[in-house]
Amino acid sequence: MQLFLMRHGEASFDAPSDKERKLTETGRIETELMANWLAKQVNHFDLVIVSPYLRAQQSWQEVSTHLPEPRKWVVDDDVVPSGDPKIAVDIILAYAEQYKADNVLVISHMPILGFMVSEFVPSMEPPLFATSAVAHIDMLDQQTRFVAMTVPHQVVM
Repeated sequence: MQLFLMRHGEASFDAPSDKERKLTETGRIETELMANWLAKQVNHFDLVIVSPYLRAQQSWQEVSTHLPEPRKWVVDDDVVPSGDPKIAVDIILAYAEQYKADNVLVISHMPILGFMVSEFVPSMEPPLFATSAVAHIDMLDQQTRFVAMTVPHQVVM
């Protein structure tokens, strides 16, 4: 399985609650850059899992315009900022098995994303994710390895 963990784009702090924070214009641009990059890495996603928070949903809306429709996409309360990374990883793996997914995209938040990387690749310290950054984890042949972290300023349109 090829797993791509993505942080939402830059979000405004002008909102009634954390759940309702919207992407800024910069966040939309960052997300578009990374969506184009993702489209070059993977021709389709079998499974997409997205946080219910508005900024993650908006990030998925942007990404989805650059990729074919996934076989399945799910909104999951376990991939929110305060979620338990162990539970989130178990949920991701269960969905991937259920839908026989070879290519999986998760759009979520800090700090859970960093801790999820450490759950998938125990030898790694939790990395920091810039907004719209994507961590690629290769889970083929029963071996899991961290491939790379890609951030918007590294990507050229």
